[in-house]
Amino acid sequence: MVPFLVYGLLGALWLAPPDYQQGDVYRIMYIHVPLAIGSLMLYTSMSIAAFIFLVWKLKVADMIVQAGARLGALYTLLTLITGAIWGQPTWGTWWIWDARLTSELILLFIYLGILLIRASIPDRVQGAKVASVVTLIGFINIPIIHYSVYWWHTLHQGSSIFLLKQSTIAPSMLHPLLAMIAAFVCYSIGIMCVQVRTELLKREAQANWVASLKRSV
Repeated sequence: MVPFLVYGLLGALWLAPPDYQQGDVYRIMYIHVPLAIGSLMLYTSMSIAAFIFLVWKLKVADMIVQAGARLGALYTLLTLITGAIWGQPTWGTWWIWDARLTSELILLFIYLGILLIRASIPDRVQGAKVASVVTLIGFINIPIIHYSVYWWHTLHQGSSIFLLKQSTIAPSMLHPLLAMIAAFVCYSIGIMCVQVRTELLKREAQANWVASLKRSV
């Protein structure tokens, strides 16, 4: 993660040239875009884990849903904040009911709803089931967020990075952005692993294998 982060920040702040229209304001993109991608990737991972939990009852899958909701809510909130900071000098307003912005705001409400459901249902298993069902229902918002700029008239620009064709962003700007995205992905995986491990040890505190692990430490 660290090499990606160092190169990404170095490229974002010094190596990448100013944008011909936005000047240096666009540099917030190097935080905003990885956060936005992270918010969608985390929810997609949660949805897969929720399906696995409902079908095969794997406890670890439920822990992934729980950890993903916490981190995803944070990413989505920061996406909206950085987007507002970017939008004010670019669009002349902190907020507009743009299709992409509105659907991302809905994603934040879905994340918070999942967390509230888990906290409000005393029975852990029942709460996990309800949260997983809501997670799967809420997944319909993910393609809406992605394709909103193409389905509706919107101020938000479309994608500039493509896997199967040439990206429309200059390489000097693209490479630091890809590095920042990679850094956020590595960080997300690391944090998720730590949170799942912590939750697993908490839930299985009375198990023999946990006692043996504590003794070995």
